[in-house]
Amino acid sequence: MFRTTAVRVHSLVKGALNISKPSVTTTRFMSSHSTETDEQFDARYENFFNRKDIDGWEIRQGINDLCGHDLVPEPKIVVAALKACRRVNDYALAIRILEAVKDKCGGKVNEIYPYIIQEVRPTLTELGIDTPEELGYDKPELALQSVYDIH
Repeated sequence: MFRTTAVRVHSLVKGALNISKPSVTTTRFMSSHSTETDEQFDARYENFFNRKDIDGWEIRQGINDLCGHDLVPEPKIVVAALKACRRVNDYALAIRILEAVKDKCGGKVNEIYPYIIQEVRPTLTELGIDTPEELGYDKPELALQSVYDIH
């Protein structure tokens, strides 16, 4: 009973004195545009993959981060990533990087991907890495014919 009376007295006093909390306006910066140039971006990733103490997890992290951007990586970044794969002796990761680059080419895969392979070919030969096409990964061996293409 005392509690009920105290709550009512409190609300009456608060209403009579018209105590209100000050309104605070906050501003959130949802997007901040990067001032990094294309050359700085390429150099940052190239330096990341050229680190001597890089391990397989960090290579995967860098490629994942790179694939998150709306761009196709420059051949010099791909070369640095392939050399990093060779340093950690991870052939499968090198093939996955080439597959990821091909996937990033999107609808212009017939224009962009051959250029990248042409630029990366000396490194592939030096490191002894085959492309996914040379390994036959571009044609799935157990793929079934589409039911829409049967007739």
